[in-house]
Amino acid sequence: LIALRKIDRETAAQAESWLINSGPTNAARSGYTTTLLSNGKELIAGGSIHTEIPTIKNRSLSSAELLDPATGKWTETGEMNITRCAHTAILLQDGRVLIMGGQDSKNNALAGAELYNPDTEKWTETGSLNFARFYHAATLQPDGKVLVSGGHDGRNPLSSKELYDPATGIWTVITIK
Repeated sequence: LIALRKIDRETAAQAESWLINSGPTNAARSGYTTTLLSNGKELIAGGSIHTEIPTIKNRSLSSAELLDPATGKWTETGEMNITRCAHTAILLQDGRVLIMGGQDSKNNALAGAELYNPDTEKWTETGSLNFARFYHAATLQPDGKVLVSGGHDGRNPLSSKELYDPATGIWTVITIK
């Protein structure tokens, strides 16, 4: 008989994570965003995976992939600066993608935001939201700014609204009188 080598939980979790996540947008991946880019490719970013081995490290993802519908091929693209799921993504008028908010690997609400440049396939951090949030809505405005509203902060539903200016990278809280 061949004896199996005993491995630690983290190594087992990494192996299980790789098996589950080895195909693009595998059904085990949830809480990710998909954004249709100006070049016709689709950007899949972040999310989380479910594994049977309870570790925090393998739950949330920072990975991003591109689908080229012309070839049907998936390719990895630059990783986000942090892991996030339950975030929002929106295509800006200049072709970059703004990713904002979400939850980290410990289910904490995030205020951070980052930009994906499809020309360089690089992610850069930009201004943070004023309120950490996940499961929120984002809408591109005619002037190119992005309106974010609602969501949850991990304790309470949010009714606040913020406006992002891509020219400055600044979020402004909108107050309704």
